[in-house]
This record gives sequence, structure tokens and C-alpha cells, in this order.
Amino acid sequence: MPSLYNIGFPSIRRRFVLSSAPRRPSSSSTPPPRATPSSIPSPAGDKRRRIPRRPDSRAESCSPTRKSDPSHLSCHFGLRNWDKDEGFVLTSPAMTAAQEVVRCVLPRSIRIVPEKAHGIRVTVGHSVGHSRVLLPSVASIYSSKSSELSNSRRKNYWNKKKHELCVCTMVWNQASALGEWILYHSWLGVEKWFIYDNNSDDGIEQVVQDLDVQGYNVSRIVWPWIKTQEAGFSHCALRARGECNWVGFFDVDEFFYFPYTFRHHRGLGSPGRNALLELVANFSSSSTIGEIRTGCHSFGPSGLSSPPQRGVTVGYTCRLQSPERHKSIVRLDLLDATLLNVVHHFQLREGFRYLNVPESTALVNHYKYQVWETFSAKFYRRVSTYVVDWQKDQNKGSKDRAPGLGTEAIEPPNWRLRFCEVWDTGLRDFVLAYLADPATGSLPWEETSHM
Repeated sequence: MPSLYNIGFPSIRRRFVLSSAPRRPSSSSTPPPRATPSSIPSPAGDKRRRIPRRPDSRAESCSPTRKSDPSHLSCHFGLRNWDKDEGFVLTSPAMTAAQEVVRCVLPRSIRIVPEKAHGIRVTVGHSVGHSRVLLPSVASIYSSKSSELSNSRRKNYWNKKKHELCVCTMVWNQASALGEWILYHSWLGVEKWFIYDNNSDDGIEQVVQDLDVQGYNVSRIVWPWIKTQEAGFSHCALRARGECNWVGFFDVDEFFYFPYTFRHHRGLGSPGRNALLELVANFSSSSTIGEIRTGCHSFGPSGLSSPPQRGVTVGYTCRLQSPERHKSIVRLDLLDATLLNVVHHFQLREGFRYLNVPESTALVNHYKYQVWETFSAKFYRRVSTYVVDWQKDQNKGSKDRAPGLGTEAIEPPNWRLRFCEVWDTGLRDFVLAYLADPATGSLPWEETSHM
């Protein structure tokens, strides 16, 4: 568990983020207000049967409440050995404390000349009675290229035109899934990618490098700490705020799908090009909307016994009928100062609300229950701090787990036929019809994998 993650110039311009052990809310903490839902009308003529849901209960299950009292915490900056009383130290009070994140005001001398802060060590202090205990830390401020810019160029950096839509995710050994996921969503309008690598050893560095060379604007961030997804996403929210207006936080087995747009094509060209980008751009000037939520359908193995060769969007076509958790895209400038987030959802600043997109407009195909060869890897690592690892005999009823599985990675009978209630070939049919090469029939990610 990290005490701190390093700070680049965009992050230390005003504040920095410090990660410590998760804390229970103190008695003085108050639960954050639940966001107020909004909605947009369904496209005209949509006659799809809707499955009744209870959006309020779903929102409550994702509402983060782990806010703590920051008054007994402080941040310490210095060139010293924390175990010995030597070297200079600058101290500032904590502004917020929630989950694994403590946020403090940067000392004035660092704010004025951030490029000279390179190498300064940072840690958190905790008041115990009349004394203060400093937590062990290996963290230090680093000076990125941005921090070495002149004042005029630094101003231009913050004033330059931002990407409208970016995506952030955390992965462990998902290199083989990145190509399809990034190429497909880039077609939908995603402009930049932040891939937080949680100790992968499957050659992800080369995959990311190849995608970036091809122009997909992919950055790999090494994030070695186990079960700290929430802290990683907080870090990403700060890292991306100088470059992106909206950021989607979703996994590499989740694919956005636009049923109405894809099925009602008019004119030339492919339907739905930049559909996700256009969806969020419609609310960039909104005075109330800070988060866009879409429903999510979970797909099963669809009768397969081995990974689909042409990708998950083509191979998995049978799903559960009822939708599960929704996925979200957030406006970074409207996030709460605590950076609270649970299950990919951030708390918004007071006065802002989320918007529920009708399933006929947009939804997410979650290829959650894949063939056993792929799915069984979930037993060995769950990245979220607040999700129990599956090998532990705890919280067996969690939605994070597959129903009916125990604590061992043993393939159950007829796994390939499970989680199949509705045959849904909508996204597969669209991908094959509009994204395949007319001459060869190859899909974009198939061509990339052969380069």
C-alpha cells in the first residue's frame, strides 16, 4: 500500500494527492449528498420493451460515503530522513481526507517555483494526542516537462484546447484485450487514453507503444500498488484535468453501444462515428450535469469454450436479460474536492447531478462472464480496495462475484452455457457490417495484431 504517489506539474499546481490506508468515516463526517438524477428523452419511434428498474436503489449502492475528518492530518515536505530529526520540513494542513486520498495545500514556496521542488520528499502526519506521527513514505515530488516550462509557456499549457473525451482504466495482464477496446472506442470518438498498469507481466508495454505510434494517443502509467484502484482513479482525475473535459472510467471488457443510431442509418458513411464524443459534448456547457450514466448488460460465454479469435464484440452474443450496474463518464472540473469514487463513480460537487441515458440511446455491453480460460484470472486479483478477493470466504453475495462460484478457480459444469438468457447480436452485426475491411473482411484490431 503506497503512502504517496508522485506528483507531476499538473498535479502540484495547487494541491497534491497522498494515499494512505483506507479509513472509516469519523463521527464528525457527514455522508455526501446523493446526486440528483436527470434524464433525456428516448429517440422518437423507439418501441423496445423496457425492463423495470429501481434507479434510486442502484444509485445508493454506488454512492461513496467514506469521507473522513482531515483536521487531525497534515502533509510534510522536506529533504530529510523521516526517522531522524534532521533537514528542513514544510508543513501544511490537510484539506480533505477520503478513502485512500489525503489532499493538502502546497506550501507557498513550492507553488511559486514548482520546478525547484524536484526530489522533495512528502509524507502524511497523523495527530495522536499532543504528538504527531509521520507515516512511512517513499514518495517525492518529481519535475515533469510541464514544470520546467517558462511562466508564459506554462500558462499556454493550461489554456490550450483540451480533448473533449478521454478514458482511464486500470489493468492487470490485459494486453491482449487493449487493441480491440481502444480501436473500437477511438472510432466512437475517444481522443486520449490513460492505462494504469497494475503489475502486468504480459508485454503490455509493447502493446501500448505500438498503439501510440499508430496515433491512438495512449499513455501507460505504472501503478504497482495492489488493491488501490480508487486511489489510482483519483490520481488519473488530477492527471487528466489539464488535458480532458470528460473522462470515462470503465474496464477493457466493457464496450459502449448505440442501438438506435446503429440501427437507423441514413445517408453515406458508417453510422455512429464519434457517437460517444457527440453524446458528452452535448453537455459540456451544461450548468447542472456533471456525470453521464449508461445502463450495462452482462454477457456470458455464449456457448464458446475458447477465446473468440475475432474479438469479444463478435464472439460473445448471449447475455443476461436484466441490466446490472451502470457505467459513467464525468466532467473533471465538477468532481468533489475529496475525489471520492467507488465502482468507477465519482462524487460530484454540491449542486451538480448525473444524467441517465435511455438504453435505446446508449448502453454498455459488459463481456463479464467470458470463457473459463479468461474468466478464471479474476480469482487471482481484484483491483478495487473495497472488493473482496474471490479466494476469500467473504461477501459471497457480492455483484462482483459470479453467482454460484466458490472460492477456488474450478470450472463448473456447463460454464459455456451459463448467463445466457437473451441472444443479442446487435453490436456484432454492426461491427461486421461497418468496421470490417470491404476487401479482406478483417476487423481493425485483427489487422493491428498482425503488424
